[in-house]
Amino acid sequence: AVPLARVPPSCSLSPRPEEEDVQHEEEILRNPFSVRCWLRYAQARQKGPRHRLNLLFERALRELPGSYKLWYQYLRQRRQQVKGRCPTDPAYEEANGCHERALVFMHKMPRIWLDYCQFLVDQGRITRTRRTFDRALRALPITQHHRIWPLYLQFVRRYPLPETAVRVYRRYLKLSPESAEEYVEYLRSVGRLDEAAVRLARLVNDERFVSKEGKSNYQLWQELCELLSQHPERVRSLDAGAIIRGGLTRFTDQLGRLWGALADCYIRSGHFEKARDVYEEAVQTVMTVRDFTQVFDSYAQFEESVIAAKMETVAELGKEEDEEVELELRLARFEQLMARRPLLLNSVLLRQNPHNVHEWHKRVQLYQGRPEQIINTYTEAVRTVDPFKATGRPHGLWVAFARFYEDNGQLDDARTILTKATRVRFRQVEDLAAVWCEFGEMELRHENYDEALRILRKATALPAKRAEYFDSTEPVQNRLYKSLKVWSMLADLEESLGTFQVGDAPHPVPPLAPPNPLWGPSLHPAALGALLCTPMSSPGFCGCPLALPTLPTTAGCPPTILCLFAPTPSCYGWQHSPHPTGCTPS
Repeated sequence: AVPLARVPPSCSLSPRPEEEDVQHEEEILRNPFSVRCWLRYAQARQKGPRHRLNLLFERALRELPGSYKLWYQYLRQRRQQVKGRCPTDPAYEEANGCHERALVFMHKMPRIWLDYCQFLVDQGRITRTRRTFDRALRALPITQHHRIWPLYLQFVRRYPLPETAVRVYRRYLKLSPESAEEYVEYLRSVGRLDEAAVRLARLVNDERFVSKEGKSNYQLWQELCELLSQHPERVRSLDAGAIIRGGLTRFTDQLGRLWGALADCYIRSGHFEKARDVYEEAVQTVMTVRDFTQVFDSYAQFEESVIAAKMETVAELGKEEDEEVELELRLARFEQLMARRPLLLNSVLLRQNPHNVHEWHKRVQLYQGRPEQIINTYTEAVRTVDPFKATGRPHGLWVAFARFYEDNGQLDDARTILTKATRVRFRQVEDLAAVWCEFGEMELRHENYDEALRILRKATALPAKRAEYFDSTEPVQNRLYKSLKVWSMLADLEESLGTFQVGDAPHPVPPLAPPNPLWGPSLHPAALGALLCTPMSSPGFCGCPLALPTLPTTAGCPPTILCLFAPTPSCYGWQHSPHPTGCTPS
């Protein structure tokens, strides 16, 4: 086999560059206005000298000056040719000139503008770049502006030229007001806090504003309060105090944080006494324990920082009499603040529910050893608590108030308190009964037995208008005469004092006790034992000297007889018989 001879380069099967050019030139002569032919010709010259490629594009654009594809490819080639060179190289200026010539025909094409502007940004030509951006915005329709503005804003943020950037942003917000948050963020980054606060206040007051970042109106308000409280000396156009106080009425679920922001604003301004007044107002007006805890902790931290600063000053400048007095005053103020915390917390709970009887008792305990404050607290409590809304037993306040006067030897004042308590319209009969029983027990403690009897007899006297025990539509005063508690105490007192002669006087028939599941309507034995211990003038149906007449019964039941026998002075023996006859002693 004879090996193939090596083919010399001159005998290669592929056509030479000159031959390729001839082919493309002939094709262009046939179709001089075909963009595709020119692009194929340019693609074939990609690896050739740059000046030949540029000359080819210039010939093509002379024939087709309105072709976007030719201009785009040409400008792209010119930018690649100068890539990596020094910005002062003349080639940059030639490339810029090509872009300017292209914009004569392509001024409505945003892609050409964007590439040119980015090319200028990379060169670092600030003024020329800004003017080119402005020309692009004027040349393009407004529907294409959203493609220019992001690059424009990125350019103005790139250099420390806040005045230029602010003016550009103001123009941008006229087209896109929903981007105001971005503007506010830029203002804060460059230290223009006054304008940032003004712009943020507009966003908070604009009910139609929708945050692009998904922030709520409260979050924007919180940013505004933070800006006002941390930089009060740099925000001159807004009244920080009025704005934050407006938020106190608007965002009631964040009062603790807003009060802290208002006090922080005065602290950073150097108005310490105003800050202290704000803290005092806050701890006396907040409604929740969470808000109180936030405010009080901030208040205590503020006082500690003031004391620490004062101690450092004394240590540096030496001890002087005025400085030591002021330091002692601040320490005493801080100690008093910490001592007031339980009382302030109790006030918060009472503001939440002024009808909480337990908290009123707790407040009295906090004032232990201060009689004047205790009296004021009891007075405010009995005036404030509504028995129908009370949490707990409201009569306990009246009883404790009277007991306080009694313990201090002011018996007449205690009687006055209990007398007023008997006129209060409580929700339940048991509350009024407890007041009357306490009234009687107080007299017994001071050995006023006759007065105690008079009080209990007055409590069990028949009212002008009788009412059922569980009839909630009637005042408790009209239902008290059916209270077993009062009758039992009266009976015990009559028994203890031994006043058997009371049976000789006419007495009202004792009331029926509440229904008993075993016996039906029945008489309270203690009350009967006290009132009916002597034989009746006429015997009952069964012949017993102490038998009562027929009593009301439930529907479907036969008449019942209640017989009493008095083997002992207590007269508590009794037996219930379902028939008119057949009574037997118990």
